[in-house]
Amino acid sequence: MAATTGPRNTPAALGDMRKPPLPAAGKINQGAMVQINAAGYAVPASATIANVTIGRADEGVDNTAGANGDKSITVRRGVFRYANSAAGDLIARTEIGKTVYVVDDQTVAKTNNAGARPAAGICFDVDAQGVWVEFA
Repeated sequence: MAATTGPRNTPAALGDMRKPPLPAAGKINQGAMVQINAAGYAVPASATIANVTIGRADEGVDNTAGANGDKSITVRRGVFRYANSAAGDLIARTEIGKTVYVVDDQTVAKTNNAGARPAAGICFDVDAQGVWVEFA
């Protein structure tokens, strides 16, 4: 494509939301961490290293009776609180600013479990109720 020679209508995205499709038989609950799987579909976050964590589900979507891509979900970037892991993977305030890792769709841990867990996001804060995770 050649360089522009005049004005160009360049679409913009807000950047804090995206709407990826779900796979066949997929279901994601409202508030859950969401990942994109190796096939490009939105799935509940899990300790699956091939998945990429993208944010929090704004609503629940049930595509259990549908085919690939029949339904999509609104996923929001930002800072959200999730459950803290336990024992050696408990996240403390000393982890603020560091990467935290997915245990399941509502829990984050301090370590990647020897490379078995994908990154969730950055630890924004830690309080008595859990870990505030920043999704970029």
